[in-house]
Amino acid sequence: MTPPTSRTWAKRGATPVIRVRGRSQRRFSIAALCCYKPGERSRLIYRPKRHTDHKSGGRKSFAWTEYRDLLIAAHQQLGGPIVLIWDNLNVHKDRRMRAFIDAHDWITAYHLPPYAPDLNPVEGIWSSLRRTSQANTAFTDPDHLIGRIRHGLRHIQYRSDIIDGCLTATGLTLTTSRLQAH
Repeated sequence: MTPPTSRTWAKRGATPVIRVRGRSQRRFSIAALCCYKPGERSRLIYRPKRHTDHKSGGRKSFAWTEYRDLLIAAHQQLGGPIVLIWDNLNVHKDRRMRAFIDAHDWITAYHLPPYAPDLNPVEGIWSSLRRTSQANTAFTDPDHLIGRIRHGLRHIQYRSDIIDGCLTATGLTLTTSRLQAH
C-alpha cells in the first residue's frame, strides 16, 4: 500500500519527505490481457485477486487455474480464437497450463524472450495505472487501494487509445496474420 510518488514539493532548499505509516502484509494480484484485433476497438480484460491468507503462508499470486479461467472468460467475451503472447512467468509455463492450451484449438500461445518486459503491452497498462489513479495517494486501507485500482483499470478499459499506445510503445505491430517485431 506504499504509494508511488509522482510529484511533490517542499520549501526551497529543503528535501521533500513523504511519510507513510506502516507496511501492510496484505497483497493483491492482477492479471490482465491487452486484446487487439485489426479493425476493432482494443480491449483490456483483467481480474484482480485479494490474497486473504497472507499470514498462513498461502499462495501470494495467481494459480494456473485462475489464468485458465481468465482465458476462458476472454474467449467468451471476444467471441473468437486467441493468440496469446505471454511473458515467462513460471505459472504461464506450468505443465497443467500448457496441457490446457494444447487441449483447446481456440488458443495459441507464444512466450516472449526472457527479461523482455519492454515487449509486453500489459507493462504499459501497469505504468499508466501507477502514474494516474495511484499516484500521490496514501491508501487508508486495502479496500481503498483496490477501489482505486479498479477505478483506474475501468478508466483504461474505456480508452482504447491508451491500450493501443501500450502496443505502440513495444515497437510491435499487429498484422492480419500475427504480431511482428521491427
